[in-house]
Amino acid sequence: MIGKLTGTVDHIGEDHIILDVNGVGYLVHCPSSTLSRLAAGANVSLMIETKVGEDAIRLYGFSTAEEREWFRLLQTVQNVGARVALNVLSALSPNELQKAIALSDKATVGRAQGVGPKLALRIVTELKDKAPAMMLRSGEDGTVVPFAPRGPEADAVAALVKLGYSQSHAAEAVARAARDMGNAATDVLIRESLRSMGR
Repeated sequence: MIGKLTGTVDHIGEDHIILDVNGVGYLVHCPSSTLSRLAAGANVSLMIETKVGEDAIRLYGFSTAEEREWFRLLQTVQNVGARVALNVLSALSPNELQKAIALSDKATVGRAQGVGPKLALRIVTELKDKAPAMMLRSGEDGTVVPFAPRGPEADAVAALVKLGYSQSHAAEAVARAARDMGNAATDVLIRESLRSMGR
C-alpha cells in the first residue's frame, strides 16, 4: 500500500492532481483544502490513502496526516464512502469538523456536497464518541499522536476530564463555550463549560 508520495505536480484537475514521481504520473484524488495549497510545477509531499476496488486502485492525497485520519474516520459511518468523505473535507477543515461533531451541528456538516440532513445527523451521531479517541495528527517528528483542541480549549477539556466528565461531554461543553465566548482564557472556558453542563 502507498502511504506517502513526493513528487512534482504535473496537472491539477477539479478534484485530483497528477503527481509526477520519478517519471511516473500518479492520479491522486484530493479534497479542495489540499488542492488549494498546490500549484503546477511545485514539489510536494502528500499523505496517501490507497483504496483497492474491484475495478480500480484509487489514491487519495492529503496535505496532513490529520486530514487523512479524518478521511478514514468518516468512512466508518454507514453510507459514507470515499467520495462523500472527500466532499466533507472539502467543505470543512479538520478543526471545523471536530467542532461540528462536538456540538452535534448537523447543519454545518450538511454544507458538504452530497450530504443531506439524514446523513449529516448520522455523521455527527456516530462520530460523537469515536472522534475524541480517534482524532489524530502528525507530530513534529512525523509520528502520529492523539489530536485534541489546542491552547486554552485543550487545557479546559483536560481539566473537565480530571473532574470526572467524559471526553465527549467535556469537548462538547468547551466547544460551545469557545463558540459563545471567542478567544477566552482557560479558566473562563472551564467556568462557562461547568455552568452550561449544570443547566
